[in-house]
Amino acid sequence: MTPRLKTAILISGRGSNMEALIEAARDPGYPADIALVLSNRADATGLASARAEGIEAIAIPHRDFPSREAFDERLSAELERRGIELVALAGFMRILSPAFIRQWAGRLVNIHPSLLPKYPGLDTHARAIAAGDREAGCSVHEVTEILDGGPLVAQQEVPILPGDTVETLAARVLEAEHRLYPQALAQHARALGARAKLGSADALPGSA
Repeated sequence: MTPRLKTAILISGRGSNMEALIEAARDPGYPADIALVLSNRADATGLASARAEGIEAIAIPHRDFPSREAFDERLSAELERRGIELVALAGFMRILSPAFIRQWAGRLVNIHPSLLPKYPGLDTHARAIAAGDREAGCSVHEVTEILDGGPLVAQQEVPILPGDTVETLAARVLEAEHRLYPQALAQHARALGARAKLGSADALPGSA
């Protein structure tokens, strides 16, 4: 059986994608064990939701730190202290520093509300509608120093319907996110687990 990787979810608000991941991880066969929820905002309502599920949830207000790098150093220290192996961003409204991204490279994933590489950044739904696109969607990707530019893990398309507004399209894309993120996180966790197992085997005495 693939080991369950100790996983942290980073949020800044209500954490609806966090809730979808926690729900999926209730299955003992799910390859990610949600061990920590962490927010850069003390008023993030998702913290209470996580605690209600018996998950450790802490806030580290970013405004308490003199720089982005100082905040990220503290964030990384908290993750390391708990033996976190995989980090999922779920509405975490912070651009992470290059040093943090390099430290967690390959173990850091994010969900974005567009079919990347289309529409990185903000206002994705308005941009898709304005362009006359027939479809929108969401993407789970590894986080790199290129904003929303890391390798794709999975995507799901959502049709843009006649008369769609930013609000109606956003609501349907969010539903797709809740379906896609648990599947994509499981896929990535299994790949990491398999890679770690292979690395351990390669390190055995006499292995070729």
